[in-house]
Amino acid sequence: MRLDLRTPLGLMFTLTGLILTLFGLKTNGNEALYARCLGINANLWWGLVLLAFGLTMLALGRRGQKRAANAPPEPPEEGHERRGH
Repeated sequence: MRLDLRTPLGLMFTLTGLILTLFGLKTNGNEALYARCLGINANLWWGLVLLAFGLTMLALGRRGQKRAANAPPEPPEEGHERRGH
């Protein structure tokens, strides 16, 4: 089994995006918190960006795992003997 790095990265970005989005929704309207961002709720917007990126990575990782599972096994190279399981 080969590890597709898109899956754990997708999980990490999705979780981070979800936390940041929820924080942005909870603090929406707090003008003192977002004064340095010119009144823009940066937590909400960046949370949504991270959430979208994470979900895209998860979808691509799952698609890659399905393709690898359906692909025929590669024949062994000539001149190399198989050892182990």
